[in-house]
Amino acid sequence: MDTLELYAAALDEFNARNFDAALTLVDELKTVAPAWKKPLLLECYVLRERGEWLKEFVALNNLLPQFNLDVTSEKVLAADALSLFGSVCRELGFIDAAVEKFRLSARLEDNARQSCVEISNALFAANASENFSREDFNALYAEYKTYLSDVTPFAPKTYAHKKIRVGFLSADFHWHAVMAWSWDLLSDLDKNFFATYFYSSVPTPDDVTEHFHKAADVWRNIGDLTDFEAAKLIREDEIDILVDLSGHTSGNRLRVAAYRPATVQVSGIGYMNSTGLDCFDYFLSDVHCAGDESYFAEKLIRLPQTHICYNSQLTKIEPADKPPCTRNGFVTFGSFNNYAKVTDTILAAWKKILDRVPKSRLLLKHKVFSTEDGRIFVGERLKRFGFNLERVEMRGYTAKHAAEYADMDVALDTFPYVGGVTTCEALWMGVPVVSLYGDRHGTRFGLSMLTNVGLPELAASTVDEYISRAVMLADDWELLTLLRRNLRDMIKNSPLMDASAYVLNVEKVFAQILLAAQ
Repeated sequence: MDTLELYAAALDEFNARNFDAALTLVDELKTVAPAWKKPLLLECYVLRERGEWLKEFVALNNLLPQFNLDVTSEKVLAADALSLFGSVCRELGFIDAAVEKFRLSARLEDNARQSCVEISNALFAANASENFSREDFNALYAEYKTYLSDVTPFAPKTYAHKKIRVGFLSADFHWHAVMAWSWDLLSDLDKNFFATYFYSSVPTPDDVTEHFHKAADVWRNIGDLTDFEAAKLIREDEIDILVDLSGHTSGNRLRVAAYRPATVQVSGIGYMNSTGLDCFDYFLSDVHCAGDESYFAEKLIRLPQTHICYNSQLTKIEPADKPPCTRNGFVTFGSFNNYAKVTDTILAAWKKILDRVPKSRLLLKHKVFSTEDGRIFVGERLKRFGFNLERVEMRGYTAKHAAEYADMDVALDTFPYVGGVTTCEALWMGVPVVSLYGDRHGTRFGLSMLTNVGLPELAASTVDEYISRAVMLADDWELLTLLRRNLRDMIKNSPLMDASAYVLNVEKVFAQILLAAQ
């Protein structure tokens, strides 16, 4: 085979997820065409899919300086490589570097839509940065808007429908964490007063997709439509309220919303921060989460209790009868949060907690720990903070992890990108969560959830409080036992799972904001 045929064969093996075979062909291409960049980039994709992030990081670090940005074909590849580098930096916790790589990728792209994707990636990553200010977020929002020059919004238009037409825009109508928060809203709007339209970009439909397909009054697949075509379809459907459930998360269709196809446009639930875009009128929040409104381009809707409603069908596993400390003789703190959210401040706090609780352990679980390289990488970081690794357990990814909460006494939230569904799952499995909150909406999910469940004292406004409350829990095994037995009923009977009250509150808001627009 010539080099083009070899590359095509390697790509076929990659697409078939035959990664070893793909790498064998890439190695052959390195020998016969050592200066060709495409096989080297494909190798990085293979390493990403195998979760070998340290190897991918090294490969990309070696590859990027080789691109000649004066050559158009190499500039395109460099943009792709920078996007990959941003992703791997984020996975490894190099958040500020990730933001910068995504921005560089956006600037090299010659496709405005892809540039928007990269700035969305940068914004999503920035939520985990300890160094990102309001002004820094605004700079990224401004950069995103420069890639909307091809978008001309539709003229404002109102309608007089018998039922309020609510459109839901998302790529996540499938087995996805955000569905645990939006299930009841998407399924149970009062059909006497509302008609629901779903605009789906789901790449691979599943049983959840089918559920919502049946629940919808109208279902539209827009995955293969251009942004303009999708916006035109929404316009033709005469949508009164368009609800974006993605924000700057993966697969978002914010450029569709930028055309302003609906009378009123709302973002929220699936993203923890402002979109920064003028096309959205409102952002769905609550009285606990709202915080400093100056972070938002949208007007905040402050629901009276919670802006999310947890649906527990993600797990049917019963919590353990007792916390593990009663059988182990020591307390196990834990975090099943994405490792990318673990900042230096949080690590320093976790070290102080372990120091103050003799014999205690720290249990971490994430896909970064699925490889030996990943465990070594994180272990070296922990050692720099003074951790004794004999007191730390690192577990890799498993498809079903709920039962593993039986090995954790106290869950420690991350900050500033706090846990969401992860926090709900811990509470559902009887594990109390200690959460640190700030002044930005996205930092206050733990505060909102814990307050709604009846444990506001576990939400801390300072690092010292966070440490003290974790230690307080660890010192009271009787309380841990009571919480293990009662937390599920507490969350079941809280506003966090009161679907009827939650949906009614949202329905009232929808009616009010539409009336205000007319």
